[in-house]
Amino acid sequence: MEYRQLGESDLQISAITFGAWAAGGWMWGGTERKDAVNAIKASYDLGVTSIDTAPIYGQGTSEEIVGEAIKGLPRDKVQILTKYGMRWDLAQGDLAFKSQDNAGNPIDVYRYSGKESIIKECEDSLKRLGTDYIDLYQMHWPDKTTPIEESMEAVLRLIEQGKVRQAGVSNYNVAQMQQAETVVKLASNQVPFSMLNQAINETLVPYCVANKKGILAYSPMERGLLTGKIKPGHQFADGDHRATYRFFKQENIIKTDEFLERLKPLADEKNASLSQLVIRWTIEQPGITAALVGARNAEQAIQNARAIAITLSSNELAFIDQQLQGLELV
Repeated sequence: MEYRQLGESDLQISAITFGAWAAGGWMWGGTERKDAVNAIKASYDLGVTSIDTAPIYGQGTSEEIVGEAIKGLPRDKVQILTKYGMRWDLAQGDLAFKSQDNAGNPIDVYRYSGKESIIKECEDSLKRLGTDYIDLYQMHWPDKTTPIEESMEAVLRLIEQGKVRQAGVSNYNVAQMQQAETVVKLASNQVPFSMLNQAINETLVPYCVANKKGILAYSPMERGLLTGKIKPGHQFADGDHRATYRFFKQENIIKTDEFLERLKPLADEKNASLSQLVIRWTIEQPGITAALVGARNAEQAIQNARAIAITLSSNELAFIDQQLQGLELV
């Protein structure tokens, strides 16, 4: 495994980081808890020491699974990345969307990052994770109802108390990062990035590179679309958000499938799967510190971790970029 410094912080994280959104089951058609725990353990055995989760993933389920998986492991050898600022149990702040919990009950999800709320969320996360500190604490989404400074002051207090090591944000733009840094030094920004979605290259990547901020790329597999396993006509399980997600329109699935067919000879030449090729490409991109990759079971986790062994030459990276040119999804 490769380990990279996260921004200018003292955190070293695995270039392939375990993304535990799907492990929580919520919006992914459910989860098998034992399989999710085994997936995290299998990843760790192959050097994936960093795990990204959040309270909202399964309304605590994902964090509980992470806590169960790391129990008994040396705590200083694991980096726990979690978040705050999305409340399903408090009707306050900005209503983000309406959804259902894992049991099918309706819930309203709010973006709220008031000071007292953050303090409570941190305590709840620590209990679910079974630890006394969080390595990277990230604001999940910007909260337009609370001043950024107030939220960051709360995180600064948690850092001073030893409950948090480093502050991070997620889904922030450059201006929001700059505003947050008037209060606390940020280690990173977690943002969507994939072969099919490279919008951050316009302004965010140049800013983070220039200011030595880490970038954690989430959805590098575009929620499974870039695995090559989702074909036209694919039927998603009940409760799976991808059924209505724009990248999974039939026209986009067809175009992506054709693109992946052009990459397959290169993957075959590397004795690699398309997923492994995509993961390696992602962590080779300028400014990207780590790719957050999810897995539902141990076998998927093992295959993801093994992507680190692939090497891509400058010519091969250029070939992939050439295939991407002209690929426009609706």
